[in-house]
Amino acid sequence: MVTMKWLEDNSFPAKNGKCEQLIHSHSFLQEIFTDTNFPMYCFGSQSIEEDNSFEGLSCIAEEEQSILDAVLLSQWEDRMRKGCFRYDVTASEIKVIAGKMKFLSQLNEGQITGHLSKPEGNRLREWDPFVFDCMRQPEELLFCVSSSKKAKSELIPSASVPDSAILVIINVTPVEYGHVFLVPCTANRLYQFLDPRSVELVTRVAAEINNCSFRMFYDCCRPNRSVYFQACYFPDPLPVEFRPVDTVYSGGRRGIRICSVIDYPIKTLCFQTTHNLKIMAVAICEICSHLEEKNVQYNLMITDSGKKILLFLQRSFAASNAISAWECGGYFLFRCRYEFDQVTEDAMLKRLSSFSLDDDNFEAVKQLCCSIASKFDS
Repeated sequence: MVTMKWLEDNSFPAKNGKCEQLIHSHSFLQEIFTDTNFPMYCFGSQSIEEDNSFEGLSCIAEEEQSILDAVLLSQWEDRMRKGCFRYDVTASEIKVIAGKMKFLSQLNEGQITGHLSKPEGNRLREWDPFVFDCMRQPEELLFCVSSSKKAKSELIPSASVPDSAILVIINVTPVEYGHVFLVPCTANRLYQFLDPRSVELVTRVAAEINNCSFRMFYDCCRPNRSVYFQACYFPDPLPVEFRPVDTVYSGGRRGIRICSVIDYPIKTLCFQTTHNLKIMAVAICEICSHLEEKNVQYNLMITDSGKKILLFLQRSFAASNAISAWECGGYFLFRCRYEFDQVTEDAMLKRLSSFSLDDDNFEAVKQLCCSIASKFDS
């Protein structure tokens, strides 16, 4: 296994009065992009292109752990040892809900006792573990990811953040092991909409981590409209990944394949590629843009080292009523012991179905996806 113990604390700024400026996004961006150095992982220019098929690429064994995977895990575990998290997520109880879907449920009582803020008047504000709420301390930033002009990817122990990068930030209220936010940004702003470059970069993160347990998520409807992805490690595939699929598009020159997940309570499409991550990322980004224009809520889950992206389709409810990509994938979070003990598959099937896009609109979305994929896949 690769170890990264040489990434010492001197890569991070000392705690001082400036840390209070990190509470708001523009403040911490200004701080990060001025005189602060952080560990930097730079992608090489030799990206996975059309004529460089990765069809045979599979997740590597633990003893051959990739550098990027080792960096993320070593830095995340370092913050766990330092007490940066509000509770020990590894102590949370997880069970399989009885039934054919094998939904997963987690009891996370630490989210009740550990992440309530100080009283605001006569009430407490509860943190949402799925929502990026900015950094409070510089130690929450693990490292940055960016592109470079060098041929091969490299890790720089301490470097200034380039004009365009992805910030890898811990979630202080983690849902699972290794839970982080991936936040695309430029020198003075966070992104407000998905763009092809951001989707390509986060997909490359998954590809270069190359760990079968690693999954990434995106929710289009979260209250904070800044674009951010989430990622964590699951010991096993999520329930949606076990469902059968029906191919609705394939055969293009660039190797894009679209499948419909069948016998699942929320309408889901699966995009796969064996040749070009960049082209698939661009196609997904355009599809998502059209869905937002049509007021169709959606979630994304990136798996299989970036070669597979699942698109979950929800009704056009208010953002406050939407469900997360984790739930769409079949992973449910409970803060109450009674609810955790009493949960049934029927209840979860009903919950997912109530948010799912209807059949007619799903057919329209499938046609849209096939049309856009054929444009980029020719």
